[in-house]
Amino acid sequence: MAVELTELTRLYGTTRALDGLTLHIEPGELVALLGPSGCGKTTALRILAGLDEATSGTVSVGGVDVSGVPANKRDMGMVFQAYSLFPHLTVLDNVAFGLKMRGKAKQHRLSRASDMLDLVGLGELGGRYAKELSGGQQQRVALARALAIQPRVLLLDEPLSALDAKVRAQLRDEIRRVQLDVGTTTLFVTHDQEEALAVADRVGVMSQGRLEQLAAPAELYANPATPFVADFVGLNNKVPAQVSGGRATLLGVSVPASPGSVDGPGLAMVRPEAVTVTADADGSATVSAVSFLGAISRVSVAVPDGRVVMAQIASSAARALRPGDRVRLGVDSDGVLVTPA
Repeated sequence: MAVELTELTRLYGTTRALDGLTLHIEPGELVALLGPSGCGKTTALRILAGLDEATSGTVSVGGVDVSGVPANKRDMGMVFQAYSLFPHLTVLDNVAFGLKMRGKAKQHRLSRASDMLDLVGLGELGGRYAKELSGGQQQRVALARALAIQPRVLLLDEPLSALDAKVRAQLRDEIRRVQLDVGTTTLFVTHDQEEALAVADRVGVMSQGRLEQLAAPAELYANPATPFVADFVGLNNKVPAQVSGGRATLLGVSVPASPGSVDGPGLAMVRPEAVTVTADADGSATVSAVSFLGAISRVSVAVPDGRVVMAQIASSAARALRPGDRVRLGVDSDGVLVTPA
């Protein structure tokens, strides 16, 4: 079921929570809205759900304008950061609750709820109560409950924020598997870039109520459309650059300038993995720290102007580096975005 948000604006007094947001989600697609707190991503989800009202603009689902349709008539499943399970109901009855509210027969709703618990890997826990489950299990139940009603659209608002890192990574992958299995059009709201890049078909980066860029995760990371996207998604070194004749000089290295760059001083955003580090007794840079991160290591390098540049290299190469070593830096132009200073 396709979703279309068109020129959505939401004013809270004089504050523009949304500023002309337009977003199209294809049937069966999972789109993540990513951005810092207060950027408007949750406001967009709430307007799509019917829990908030746009100041202007329209919301369409399946080609039908639902802007004036109440939330309980929009046929959407929702999962929030808080699990919101009923403590007095069993897991199975929690999952079946939405079906009961829709007047479905008991045999049908319990069968459907059981199928959804199997889908999220909790088929044997239907007789337990919420207090007997871990946080990750409770959020799986919340997901099963949202899917039990066979929603036209699934809405996930920071569903993993309350979980610890290991469980968060596991459930992130589980959500993606389940979404692909059922094929439900999904909007996933998060402030966590790793989550967004890992689960989404496309990621929309928001800032100050506007959509800065909407693209596939790899495209978003490799070709950020704005300085905000480049800065917000992934790690970056910010270093001065000088642009001349289509080339940019930074960190003592000349690389092709970003498309549209104009001659003069600029600011380069350089991905750590685009920085190469080579041991060189005559090099102008000095290793200040080496952090082991498993297969990769992060090397902090002090350059002549006093800045510290981060490089991300294979741990096998980093083993030879020690703080105080003199090194020479290189830069892969594919990981560089140059903007005017």
